[in-house]
Amino acid sequence: MQNHSITAISEALFTINKHAKTAPNPTFLYTLKRETIDKLLQEGKAEKKGLQFAATTTRSQQTSTVLIACGAYLFHTTATKSDFATLKHLGHLNDSYRNPPIRMSLNIAKKILCEYTGCKEVDVKQQQTTFSHPQFTRLGDSVPTFPATKYRKE
Repeated sequence: MQNHSITAISEALFTINKHAKTAPNPTFLYTLKRETIDKLLQEGKAEKKGLQFAATTTRSQQTSTVLIACGAYLFHTTATKSDFATLKHLGHLNDSYRNPPIRMSLNIAKKILCEYTGCKEVDVKQQQTTFSHPQFTRLGDSVPTFPATKYRKE
């Protein structure tokens, strides 16, 4: 395992966060983001700054997110009950601040954060289950006991 600097980790986290917003299946990217932020907070390398109103509302209700500072970057995560009790509310998002731009490939960012957190990406092809065609029987007939076979044209 390599020791990556806080700068490299925060840049990789920014890249992951940017790609997760437009990814067709962002589950792993958001999990990697959450695991990285949790580890950074435990090690004292990131700091919770306060609560802010979320840019998008859910079910017409105002929601709050936690603002986290890591290096030169700011990130948002979902707020927990303990966050509401311990953190100050900062109000609405500041549109004038933007994270510094970085050009890092998604693969390099995933590699850095996977090494840092120990998470491993599960291959989607391994995760897929095989599809078996349903077996239909006429009303009154018994269900066949043989396993479903895959159909193919010959």
